[in-house]
Amino acid sequence: MNELSLLASRGPEIWLYLLNHPVTSLLLTLLAYQFGLWCFHWSGRKPYMNPVLIAVTLLVALLQLTGLQYANYIEGARFIHFLLGIATVALAIPIYKGLTAVRGRVVLTLALVSGATLVGGGVSIGSAVFLANLMGVEFEVILTMWAKSVTAPIAIGVSERLGASATLTTLFAILTGIMGATLGTVVFNFLRLKRNWVQGFTLGLAAHGIGTARAFSVHPEAGRYASLGMGLHGIFGAMLIPWLYRVLG
Repeated sequence: MNELSLLASRGPEIWLYLLNHPVTSLLLTLLAYQFGLWCFHWSGRKPYMNPVLIAVTLLVALLQLTGLQYANYIEGARFIHFLLGIATVALAIPIYKGLTAVRGRVVLTLALVSGATLVGGGVSIGSAVFLANLMGVEFEVILTMWAKSVTAPIAIGVSERLGASATLTTLFAILTGIMGATLGTVVFNFLRLKRNWVQGFTLGLAAHGIGTARAFSVHPEAGRYASLGMGLHGIFGAMLIPWLYRVLG
């Protein structure tokens, strides 16, 4: 009985210890995403039931309800952050498969998609920076607009080179991916873009990893071209964005 009383008296301390333990943050992240994935499949893979959007919303609610500090949460979720970089590099496999599908015209295909990537990436960055300036957004936020247009792991590295906030850059990159993956189908239907490779490449270019995941759920060909678009955009972005900022910023 004394042991139970002692355990009850130390309940808040035990709760705080478990809440702030790194494993708890990792477990909450995995469970939130699994719930989002379940909702996505339950809805029949509807784009508005994006698993990342659901997981992020659920995690924000959990942080608010439990009182878990973001600094403690991110410390436990760093393992997933580490795997995000590895997953980005691993996209070399579907990119290679995509290139083998156009065997005999690889050079022409790369030239065309590289040109499209440069134009699309330039419009993405230019429009974001222009609108932010037009609305009188603070300089620190505008700085993140330069980097947020590429996939999150690369965007973080670019933002560090620019002296921007890596946290804000990650936030905007993820929001961009969620919006692109969620609204992409609506835009494609409105413009009557039916070809899988066009939809895939556009999603990879504009919506990064989240858009690429959405493209794979549409069709394998769309996924391969989404990987190609995201990979090329990341490569060009890492090389050219810091240089463009020095010239135009």
